[in-house]
Amino acid sequence: MYVVELTFECFDDTTISAVDRAVNGLMDALRYNGQVLGREFPMVLGEGQFHVRAVCPEKDSLNPKYSSPQVKQKLNQLADASLLSPKVKVLGRDINSEESAPEIERSWQVMYTTYVHTCSPLRCGETLLPIPLYRIPATFNGDHKAEVKWQTEWQACDEIQMAGAFKAEHAALAEIQDVESLLFRKGWDIRGRIEYLTKVPTYYYQYRVGGKDAESELARQCPKCGGDWLLESPLHDVFHFKCDGCRLVSNLSWDFQ
Repeated sequence: MYVVELTFECFDDTTISAVDRAVNGLMDALRYNGQVLGREFPMVLGEGQFHVRAVCPEKDSLNPKYSSPQVKQKLNQLADASLLSPKVKVLGRDINSEESAPEIERSWQVMYTTYVHTCSPLRCGETLLPIPLYRIPATFNGDHKAEVKWQTEWQACDEIQMAGAFKAEHAALAEIQDVESLLFRKGWDIRGRIEYLTKVPTYYYQYRVGGKDAESELARQCPKCGGDWLLESPLHDVFHFKCDGCRLVSNLSWDFQ
């Protein structure tokens, strides 16, 4: 990932509120297209300029060729706040984050995230590196808002269940572990849409914790079809189970690792 700075210049008198609305609208559109990552974008006022810093998956993530209809609309609306289109400067690579998956043909991919990840929730099956969402066709309504919103909800549940100190822990855990939960079904539908659009087998990650003992957990069957799905060796040290028919992967319960 790379840290970039966007500089917005004023061409006429404006107000802070108008600039705030226009710039944040653009940043939201970029986020929902996978071109910038995270949810907070610090903005600094200079002499007739506004500077915004963000993290992008790649050096050229803000190239106009990746822009969604929503991003193009927000760029056009900058003029309403007397702002020119932003100048983009790549400050350098973020050494604390993962690199993006290389742009090569892949045999499978997986929707996988945790509450500590800010990168794309779509991962290459061969490397488990994140695939920038703007590289794949728009999932719904011209961009990738559906994936980003799903990721936000999944991460919120993951953080609550990891804290383990609230009554909400069990409800949050059920959302990321139970195949009949609303969040699971939502992610499952998005997974199917991505597979349809990309023509690449796309899997969904089922989080697993708890269980009686290691032996019974290793004998666990696919929660969708009831078939055997234990792998001979784990993939990427994360996935111990994989059902090709159901497009599902999972880990051995974290309680027994």
